[in-house]
Amino acid sequence: MAKLWAGRTSGVIDPAAEDFNSSIRFDSRMYREDIIGSIAHAHMLGAQGIISHSDMEAIVEGLGDILDGIEHGTIPIDPAAEDIHSFVEGELTRRIGEPGKRLHTARSRNDQVAQDLRLYLRGQCDETVGLLKKLIRALTETAGKNAAVVMPGYTHMQRAQPVTFGHHLMAYAMMFLRDIGRIEDARARMNVTPIGSCALAGTTYPTDRRAEAAELGFDGVSRNSLDGVSDRDFCVELAAALALVMTHLSRFSEEIILWSSWEFKFIKLSDAYSTGSSIMPQKKNPDMAELCRGKTGRVYGDLMALLTVLKGTPLAYNKDMQEDKEAIFDAFDTVKACLGVFSPMVATMQVNAKSMRDAAAGGFINATDLADYLVGKGMPFRTAYKLVGNIVEECSEKGMTLEDVPIEEYRKYSELFDEDLYKAIDIDECVKRRTSEGGPGGGWVQRQIEYIMGSIGDD
Repeated sequence: MAKLWAGRTSGVIDPAAEDFNSSIRFDSRMYREDIIGSIAHAHMLGAQGIISHSDMEAIVEGLGDILDGIEHGTIPIDPAAEDIHSFVEGELTRRIGEPGKRLHTARSRNDQVAQDLRLYLRGQCDETVGLLKKLIRALTETAGKNAAVVMPGYTHMQRAQPVTFGHHLMAYAMMFLRDIGRIEDARARMNVTPIGSCALAGTTYPTDRRAEAAELGFDGVSRNSLDGVSDRDFCVELAAALALVMTHLSRFSEEIILWSSWEFKFIKLSDAYSTGSSIMPQKKNPDMAELCRGKTGRVYGDLMALLTVLKGTPLAYNKDMQEDKEAIFDAFDTVKACLGVFSPMVATMQVNAKSMRDAAAGGFINATDLADYLVGKGMPFRTAYKLVGNIVEECSEKGMTLEDVPIEEYRKYSELFDEDLYKAIDIDECVKRRTSEGGPGGGWVQRQIEYIMGSIGDD
């Protein structure tokens, strides 16, 4: 296939260099965006009288036929083409002749590819947000069913204070809701088109950039032609947002792996999202969670690759920027794959409420409540803190819980202790009394669910 840039050079390069230079193997996924962008460009050229109406009609019809042929498999994308833009324009010219050669008027591959990428990533953002909403719905449904299931909350991976499983799950729902916000914010900033910036300096043709932008659903146009073709901030910003999605999935994966172990037995994963061992018949491995945890590093790498590509490139376009696509495509592909298995894995896991409650009974996670009991009787908190710490140390040495200690023993520490302390340190009561906004008690888990569901809507 003849090169679009043949003229100043022969257009013939070493085969190894040609393969090295080619991007068709990864940018071919943008065929739809390239074609609809070219249709909008043809409409603008025709409306502005830059090309004739008949040429415009021939171009639009030809591009429509190519799009239909690619999607139905009758037009295979040529792997020998330099890129998807060259392939589409070459196929169009082969089909309709001279009018096809007019399509690239008032346009460069620089602004064309930058627009294609924005169009493509806009769709990727919407798909990813949809998958995040699906995961959030699975979390809220499971949280609603387990809003009163008591479990130990942890700090430093040590049992700390009692919470509920529903409350714990809603913490992740809040993280994923913020992830949606970050992706949507980045999408909004990305939704301007560089088309009309041409190679870097605009054009002498009387183009209507805003009409072309409006046809493609952009909110506006880039305000500086140099920036229009060299900006890849949106790729970095989206990769950063996706890296945070993976951070949250990885943290959640780690907990799922722990919870499903024999040591915890808090949950049981569905067989559909677990695997066995090739040698140990008793094993049920949380491989999907482990893979999500492992793939997090891959998305981090994509982000770092994008930052590194851009850090030394002067204005405007440089061939280095071809490296943007594989990284951001991989980041989206990886996140969507992880979300695709995570939602049903959460929705189908079985919750072992007894194991959670039994774990909450140990570890002195009601010690703060015992200190608060003394505070309620008039003792300064720091004094109460130290006194309860001494009681916990003695209980630990004797293999007792705070509930096991007789009232007579408590009164050796302080006369403020009375029989009502046992209700104060009852684990279930401890949770119920945590009614501060955002806590596990007082119906706040249900209110968090309502807030989340109101935020993501019904779509």
